[in-house]
Amino acid sequence: MPHYVGSMTAVLDLGIDLDVWPWVWLGVAVVFALVELTVLAGSFVLLPFAVSAFAASLAGFYDAAVELQWAIFFVGGAVLWVVFWRYAKRFIDENAMPAGVGADRLVGLTATVTVDIDPDDSDRRGRVKVVGEDWGALTEHGRLLRTGSKVKILSMNGTRVMVAPASVADETGTPPTGPLLKPPTDRSSP
Repeated sequence: MPHYVGSMTAVLDLGIDLDVWPWVWLGVAVVFALVELTVLAGSFVLLPFAVSAFAASLAGFYDAAVELQWAIFFVGGAVLWVVFWRYAKRFIDENAMPAGVGADRLVGLTATVTVDIDPDDSDRRGRVKVVGEDWGALTEHGRLLRTGSKVKILSMNGTRVMVAPASVADETGTPPTGPLLKPPTDRSSP
């Protein structure tokens, strides 16, 4: 058994002098913290391992065995990662935006076209007014939506609303079945 423990130590120390290990752990802690803050934008993926590398560094400065330093790094990092994950999950669940908050509150509302919405308009000049707010609008309906016409907001597309004519975009997705408001005009007679 002593032979096995000696070979395990040789594997874990990687041939690095025991007096250098605290500085290695400190370097790992700094690199992980910098990557966490700059590349991962504070997502708390590497932060637990940065903290555990710092703890392993402290253990190394107090001449703890290299095996213990590795255990502190891996086990401590894993435990901290689970703790952070549970805390983040609880925080997200408690602070979730309720329905009807943010731009998604507009979906399903009727808006008025303030600038013609052309489905072929590559400049995206179409605009609608809904609940007192002016929004850029797009349509995939295939026809020009004129200023003053009523449209139904179907979804959000970035900072623009996707719309369809209000008579086509009702809640059931079927055409309206009620009586016509005015009879159709006969265009064949002069």
